[in-house]
Amino acid sequence: CSAQEQTLFQVKDSHESAMHVNEDTISRRLGATNKTCLYFIIATLVALLVFALATIMVLVVQRTAADPATEGIAKPIRTGNTSEDYLRILQNFPTKTAAAYMRVSKPVNSSKLSLTEKGICEDIQCKGEELVIQKRGHYLIYCHLNFHFSNCSNNPTDLKIELLVNDKVNRQTLSTCCASETCQEKTFTTLFQLHLTYLNVKDRISVTLNHPKLLNEISLPNENVLGVLRYS
Repeated sequence: CSAQEQTLFQVKDSHESAMHVNEDTISRRLGATNKTCLYFIIATLVALLVFALATIMVLVVQRTAADPATEGIAKPIRTGNTSEDYLRILQNFPTKTAAAYMRVSKPVNSSKLSLTEKGICEDIQCKGEELVIQKRGHYLIYCHLNFHFSNCSNNPTDLKIELLVNDKVNRQTLSTCCASETCQEKTFTTLFQLHLTYLNVKDRISVTLNHPKLLNEISLPNENVLGVLRYS
């Protein structure tokens, strides 16, 4: 009996030791798996943190960068002479082409405006009341005029600008002024006309007004301009 009991105890001990070995192996495997998951979670969190920081930095840079839509708020709009800006644009035009930029004034004995000051006159004849084309092609004609009503009443006044080519109306602009009940004693009005047309050699360009005496030449803004630019 004692020999059988000893054998039984040895079998039982070997079984228990095998169970302990299996439990230790499983525990080590579970521990390794848990560590792997922990490392993966930490790496994922670090990657998300880096992405969030990069996104915040990009947004900050975009907010601090110069925005053309809001730049005018930080930098007040310059109230300079716009005709001088046009003159600089024409002077820096990248291609050699026909161009004219002339100031105009009230006519003496006619309704045509007079050319008073030479700004630019390249490959165009500028004389008296007319710009004479020297090269045929498509031309952009523009006219910028300022008007002054010294005694503006509630009676409406129709201002008409006509662009003439060879003394024939090529384009006209009509505007009604002094028609409002809130009209003040002194009123300023600006009219701008733009026209694109094909011109031949010796074509003559001029401008007429139905009320030339209202052209403002004294108080600001008083820059009145007639110009043409040829497309090459």
